[in-house]
Amino acid sequence: MAKITLQDIRHSYLSNPQTDKDFAIKHIDMVFEDGGAYALLGPSGCGKTTLLGIISGLISPTSGQILFDGEDVTNVDTTHRHIAQVFQFPVIYDTMTVFDNLAFPLRNRKVPESGIESRVLEVAKMLDLEEGIHRRAASLTVDGKQKISLGRGLVREDVNVMMFDEPLTVIDQNMKWELRSKLKELHQNVRTTMIYVTHDQTEALTFADEVLVMYEGRVVQSGTPVELFEKPGHTFVGYFIGSPGMNILPCKISGDTVEFSGLPVECDNQIESMQGLQDRRTTTEIGVRPEYVRFSDQGIPVKICRVDDLGRHQLVHVEHGQHEIKLICPEDAPIPEGSAWVQFDKDRTFLYANKWLAGGGGQS
Repeated sequence: MAKITLQDIRHSYLSNPQTDKDFAIKHIDMVFEDGGAYALLGPSGCGKTTLLGIISGLISPTSGQILFDGEDVTNVDTTHRHIAQVFQFPVIYDTMTVFDNLAFPLRNRKVPESGIESRVLEVAKMLDLEEGIHRRAASLTVDGKQKISLGRGLVREDVNVMMFDEPLTVIDQNMKWELRSKLKELHQNVRTTMIYVTHDQTEALTFADEVLVMYEGRVVQSGTPVELFEKPGHTFVGYFIGSPGMNILPCKISGDTVEFSGLPVECDNQIESMQGLQDRRTTTEIGVRPEYVRFSDQGIPVKICRVDDLGRHQLVHVEHGQHEIKLICPEDAPIPEGSAWVQFDKDRTFLYANKWLAGGGGQS
């Protein structure tokens, strides 16, 4: 296991990058603590797989340093970083038995046969592979094969970090929950540093203790699942996390008041962050999650457009002028017809400047 430190990592696939737009990874500083469970979450093209490749040694960064337990490994090849990787498609030997697949990394490292059997059986038990331990891997389902891929990393005792690149993409929906739970259980038992790459927020939030949300080559926010949901540091985080995502609405600053469509709106962070936001170069928005919008006797006038009955709750779509607003209501709550008013919970409504949480220390 290892503590992994990324210092000012930048990477471009161009030979002579000139601007930030030329970089797939832009100025990332991050520490992955020894034994932690992390997820890199973001859409396709955001740089998460590139960052994984840089950590593993498959990609050399254009600039910056990678440290394992304080030792500079920037120019150290993958073999000597002692990393186990699980990819989207299972990497196993179909003609070998489950046992031989799990034993292969140990035999490749010249581990004595006397110590291999006990270690393989220990890992097979962790992964519920004991029953078919002597079956050929070709006979297993895709999720069974992916368990073998996972086991080939777990069986090694020299691993600094285990990395997962979209490991559940090809797994049947019914089995995803089981494998997610198994990964979480394994991490709690073995406490190996684990980094999980995915575009699926459910996978990231259920696996990781800390989630790094990536957007356009940057980590725009890192935090616990609760922190990311309750106080997004960037409008993309609000949009990307949550189902549905945060309502992001344009606003204007008038003196010490935040206004949406000419109506005053109170925000949790407006007092400490108002100064300088009336600059014409600053685009201001408010963000509030559907869970924190409610019908009221006064407030913002809206037109009811659609109600989606989702079983445990109702998702209501309303409009104010050209702006759509979503709110979540209890399953049995009466929904007004035609027109109504809504209000935003002050403590859950946030002001953003140039996409970043105003006063939150982000870029602008």
